[in-house]
Amino acid sequence: MTDEAATSIWMQPVERERSGPGRRPGYSREQITRAAVRIADAEGVEAATMRRIAGELGTGAMSLYRYVPRRDDLFDLMIDLAMGEIELPDGPSGDWRDDLTLLARQVRAAGLRHPWLIALLTGRPTLGPHLLRVHEFALGAFDGTGLDIDDVTGFVGMLNDYVHSAIRREIGWLEEARRTGLDPERWKRDYMGPYVRQVVESGAFPLFNRTVLDSRAAHLAPEERFRHGLDRVLDAIAALIPSLRPR
Repeated sequence: MTDEAATSIWMQPVERERSGPGRRPGYSREQITRAAVRIADAEGVEAATMRRIAGELGTGAMSLYRYVPRRDDLFDLMIDLAMGEIELPDGPSGDWRDDLTLLARQVRAAGLRHPWLIALLTGRPTLGPHLLRVHEFALGAFDGTGLDIDDVTGFVGMLNDYVHSAIRREIGWLEEARRTGLDPERWKRDYMGPYVRQVVESGAFPLFNRTVLDSRAAHLAPEERFRHGLDRVLDAIAALIPSLRPR
């Protein structure tokens, strides 16, 4: 890999838009990124090629490479644009649990608006300014809890793992519903329901039967199920914070 190829997009100068008499209009990095996000939202991230983006903007693909040299750069820009939609206060409130709940719900909302986001975010290391803002807020939520930085980063990672996996699972359900034409409830009732009844009646998997017959969480609406799991993760973190442990 050359030095140029290894340079982060965040260290490269922003190419200015061209203007003036007789000059073709230029484009900005943000225009290109917003076009890519629109395409990815509608058609999937694989559709967001430079050629497709250029068509959206009414120019040639090669003219865009002076603004965004590589496809990996485009992915980093798309991730950060989506993370910029996450609305947070200027700093943590002092209530770590409320702060992290707010953050988790905001990330879920962004992930559902942009179904490609979590797959890209968890598949590549990237540190754009908006992502750093969100991460700094998460770290700051633990200020004053008595945790060292390794525990703080570990707990933020634990929270992220839950939030990202829950969003991916929810998106998977939505994509399956679109593919089959069945909403999740109909899919469970009409497609899986007869087989599940057969398994339950066999008595071969008693603990699975309990999840079907007795579980409340399994039948919650998606947002309620997300919050239920989030609360369990935060409970686990609370049990390990020195200042909250029973004396």
